[in-house]
Amino acid sequence: MRAARLITYRQPLELANVPDPTPEPGGVVLRVLACGVCRSDWHAWSGSDPDVVLPMTPGHEYCGEVVAVGAGVTRWAVGDRVIAPFILACGRCGDCSAGNQTTCASQVVPGFTCDGAYAEMIAVSHADANLTALPDTLSPEIAASLGCRATTAWQALVGRAMIQPGEWLVVFGGGGVGISTLLLGRALGARVIVVDIDQAKLDYATRLGADAVVNAATCDAPEAVREITGGGAHVGIEALGVEVTTVATMKSLRKLGRMVQIGMPAGDHTQMTLPMDVLYSGQLSVHGTRGMPSWRYPSLLNLIAGGQVDLSPMVTRTISLSQASAELAAFDGPTPPGVAVITDFAN
Repeated sequence: MRAARLITYRQPLELANVPDPTPEPGGVVLRVLACGVCRSDWHAWSGSDPDVVLPMTPGHEYCGEVVAVGAGVTRWAVGDRVIAPFILACGRCGDCSAGNQTTCASQVVPGFTCDGAYAEMIAVSHADANLTALPDTLSPEIAASLGCRATTAWQALVGRAMIQPGEWLVVFGGGGVGISTLLLGRALGARVIVVDIDQAKLDYATRLGADAVVNAATCDAPEAVREITGGGAHVGIEALGVEVTTVATMKSLRKLGRMVQIGMPAGDHTQMTLPMDVLYSGQLSVHGTRGMPSWRYPSLLNLIAGGQVDLSPMVTRTISLSQASAELAAFDGPTPPGVAVITDFAN
């Protein structure tokens, strides 16, 4: 099969023909229908993720069609179209039994701990515990976001922040996760502010229905948020994983506000200096989040099926496998609004 391989950090991926994967017991093999190019892939490409051992096929945000089934799989058959969360949990341990699949100690993460979906096919572990049927009404390029960006935002909003209708939600970062949070937050009845330093992304957020946008390059963003909301946001989402936006998100909250750290701190940002006086005096709650347990898929899919949210504006460009390297390198600077999804694996 054809795959894009990460051989050397920060260098173009190598397009190669590699052996087709085979299903392990409990697993399946998918023909990849679409795979998003995510900022987390950039962390792997740039050498910032310690879990990655080269060579590696990146790609963790995907959907596909089952082409082979391993021993012991009971829920899936050849021809089924499915979505996979990027954290593949074992489904048997205490954390999984409690519904906390994202903290499973035996988890497998394609593109990081095993080969991912920048390829024509991918082997998926623990299929029965993780896969969800891909609705016929959902296009593959939109469904790909349900492996990471949209699902991570959904878990942050409903599983961690427990956002309520009418609350103010501020999102720092107007990339894929940020736009997902904007769309889903509005569907849940929140009033949403998007903060970024790229005016093109802010204009895009405005067109998608943001109640307000703030350009952090031209003003004190926390002060602007407090002014817009009359005292601060109820919920803050940090979607970049860097110190300056983490601090700003905390400072944008009102008393008893809740913050969720979605952005993955990597490299120099694994250690941050945070305003603990703000946390203490504001009696804030600060949550970490990573991925989404598969049992939350029905609630999100029902929201989409019911017409309460349209995720299609997230995907602004579909690309070929050979174009993935350029998309990864672009994360070194401001990227265009929306996300890129690989749908052509032959070129």
